Amino acid sequence: MEQLLNLIDGTLRPATGGGWLDVHAPATGQVYARIPDSDESDVNAAVEAAHRAFPAWNSLGREGRSDVLLKLAQLIEDDLEGFVSDESRDNGKPLSLARRVDIPRAIANFRFFATAILHFPSEAHVMDDVAVNYTDRQPFGVAGCISPWNLPLYLFTWKIAPALAAGNCVVAKPSEITPLTAYRLSTLCDKAGVPPGVLNIIHGLGPKVGAAITAHPRIPAISFTGGTRTGAEIARVAAPMFKKLSLELGGKNPVLVFADCDFDAMLKTTVRSSFTNQGQICLCGSRILVERSIYARFREAFVERVKALRVGDPSQDSSDLGAVVSRDHMEKVLGYVDLAKSEGGTVLCGGHRVELDGALKSGWYIAPTVIEGVGPECRTNQEEIFGPVVTLQPFDDEAQALALANATPYGLASVVWTSDVQRTHRVARALQAGIVWVNCWMVRDLRTPFGGVKQSGVGREGGVEALRFFTEAKNVCIKL
Repeated sequence: MEQLLNLIDGTLRPATGGGWLDVHAPATGQVYARIPDSDESDVNAAVEAAHRAFPAWNSLGREGRSDVLLKLAQLIEDDLEGFVSDESRDNGKPLSLARRVDIPRAIANFRFFATAILHFPSEAHVMDDVAVNYTDRQPFGVAGCISPWNLPLYLFTWKIAPALAAGNCVVAKPSEITPLTAYRLSTLCDKAGVPPGVLNIIHGLGPKVGAAITAHPRIPAISFTGGTRTGAEIARVAAPMFKKLSLELGGKNPVLVFADCDFDAMLKTTVRSSFTNQGQICLCGSRILVERSIYARFREAFVERVKALRVGDPSQDSSDLGAVVSRDHMEKVLGYVDLAKSEGGTVLCGGHRVELDGALKSGWYIAPTVIEGVGPECRTNQEEIFGPVVTLQPFDDEAQALALANATPYGLASVVWTSDVQRTHRVARALQAGIVWVNCWMVRDLRTPFGGVKQSGVGREGGVEALRFFTEAKNVCIKL
């Protein structure tokens, strides 16, 4: 039984109240660790430590902070397999996925923002013979960062790296469901030269820790990734306090497949965009819209590929899908399969729990599921399922494809498959989404803005957008 600790003011410590929460391994369903059951008093201690540390951390300058973040990135890379093992055990995802995507991306986040801050530009505006204006961007002090369970270290570092690079100190809450790699990171901070109080990591429940971070009067900015309902509650609390908010929320992402696409490339990528990380990525395509002339061909080929996916032990390279993150989440996803049937849908494959042998017999596994026959207005096509479940819908022309794609309250990401360049531009502009991939998926340039529209969020992360969020702009006007 592992016992994880909070990082507050440079020391690892239990919760002030002495309580503990169990952490389960999705692959086995068994408890393997405990985290502090922290509360407002732990958040208060972290905030005080962060404010004490802020002047020195900011005074270290861009190059000094960059050096520290680069050292932290190198320490993670030096312990790559340890982080990979923890991420897989904690989340249920295949080891191969954590090794290929999650941990390398966490390292890249630190390296990117550690160097981006060195090139963060300032604007200047000259008024003819009158004055010169320039923009001074300064950190505001303490940032609150709250990250989700689906890509634990990947998204945790996506928030804390730009906040720290910009010169802020951080009070951060990782998901209580997947705390292990954030804790492993906390054990490296001292070695990397992170001064005490600069990064504080508080474990615990959202209604206690997340709520305390959101409501704290000395945390002027909140960066949150998670469910739309929680994001709405954060906005409700933070808005009257005039806090800066960056909210990356849910998605119900469409994949538009036109008949003129490269069918083989599309098919291979669409299987991946549907079921990577057991479908537990906010960017996964969960509604596949296919031009009617190739619908039957697509359905047959897609279902055949999906049936061939192997659900199994996350530690084995042969497993394409591992376990979903929790029992509650498994039951939620399977509940949506039942809902789809009641809405008139037909399950073409999957739709059931997968029971493995031996030590994995109590793990939380779901067969990748393909459903057709549910209308665009049905809950199955309107609500975020966030699991290995996709729906198929045919369309007759571009206008209908766009109408179906935009017919949800979400607008995070979308994918378009076509060889028509003019259509590419027309459709990309008309899609109500913060991200449009054309003939690809999850190709990410960290310089680009990341975020959604409608109920998929507020604000943008990534590149200079993140550095702008974690700083305050001041105009300085000097008379000539």
